[in-house]
Amino acid sequence: MKLKNRIRLLQKALREKGIAAALLSYSRDVFYYTGTAQPSYFVVLLDEYFLFVKSGFEFAINEVFIPKERVREERNLENIYKKIFSKVPANKKIGAELDVLPAVQFFNLKKIFPNFEFVNISPTIIEQRKRKNSAEIRMIERACEVLHTGHDAVLENLKEGTTELELAAAVENAHRLAGHEGIFFIRQPDFFMSRGPIASGPNLFKNSGVVYTITGVGLSPSVPAGPSRRPVKKGDLVIVDIPTLVNGYHADQTRTYFLGKANTQIKTMYHHLKEIADYLIESIRPQMKCSEIYQLAIEKSTKLEVQDAFLSFGRGKKSRIIGHGVGLELNEPPTLAEYDHSEVSDGFVLALDMHMMDKNIGVVKLEDMILIADNGNKVLTKTPRHLFEL
Repeated sequence: MKLKNRIRLLQKALREKGIAAALLSYSRDVFYYTGTAQPSYFVVLLDEYFLFVKSGFEFAINEVFIPKERVREERNLENIYKKIFSKVPANKKIGAELDVLPAVQFFNLKKIFPNFEFVNISPTIIEQRKRKNSAEIRMIERACEVLHTGHDAVLENLKEGTTELELAAAVENAHRLAGHEGIFFIRQPDFFMSRGPIASGPNLFKNSGVVYTITGVGLSPSVPAGPSRRPVKKGDLVIVDIPTLVNGYHADQTRTYFLGKANTQIKTMYHHLKEIADYLIESIRPQMKCSEIYQLAIEKSTKLEVQDAFLSFGRGKKSRIIGHGVGLELNEPPTLAEYDHSEVSDGFVLALDMHMMDKNIGVVKLEDMILIADNGNKVLTKTPRHLFEL
């Protein structure tokens, strides 16, 4: 999709839904449609659009890919109403990002726009963002290259006595020096996590409710996910799941390491996990429902007779998710889950994120990003996909 067509497609959707305009302020959406993440209001009417920059105008004017004559410096929403929305017929619908808009700001909108109805435009935007163009895919591949430097840091730094925190710091440092922007985005209010899950030994069995995966225990109850100060010991399994962000686009990958020589049971469990992942990579096709893809994974685990360990969190708990979309946000729709019946399509980038847990053997995890394509799917992550013995 060409950049100039993004706004046209949004305008087309507004017409079809009977919405007079959209008022966007969430940084990832503003960046998607304009090329800048400076604090702004992006106003999209049916036949025109304007970017009102609240602060950082001197940055924004040089960053945008929209015509510069459509960029204004203005932080007062009442002035924007007078300039633009006073011309829009009253009692019309205005699209806003209600999923991420704080209630205080929403009430302020209602006060400034007394004769308009606000509706949630976020599903429309997210649906448009699912399909990635060639430039977006290149950015994601670049983020995957940066991600691989973290793997190299694990190989260099994972030794007996190294703490989870020290290992995470080495990975994060490698990412940053390679170009990681030092943050990731999740489209949820009050979401918190460390820079990424990392855990070893018995900590692999302790999973917080903060993230629906192998989480690690963190440094304190304040942020109960991510690395702890536990030293890694000989014979430990170690899972590293620290994402990257480059030029606005994320990469997500998990690799499993064993400090020493892994036994046959661990190798077999990992082999089965990879077999399920390989089966999905070969089997996923455009127009398949996410719930169908999830079911394929469940059926494959049953055929391999590993259904009890597959996606287990212990004590009878299981994950209902085997993956998610990746792009401007680390976890974005679609969700590869039994409850998501939306279809995947050509140009979608998905993270296949699966694990196995057996209390008598251990925990292994594998996560890779794949590009869905009519002519065959492509693995975007760069790191080899085997179990690493160090």
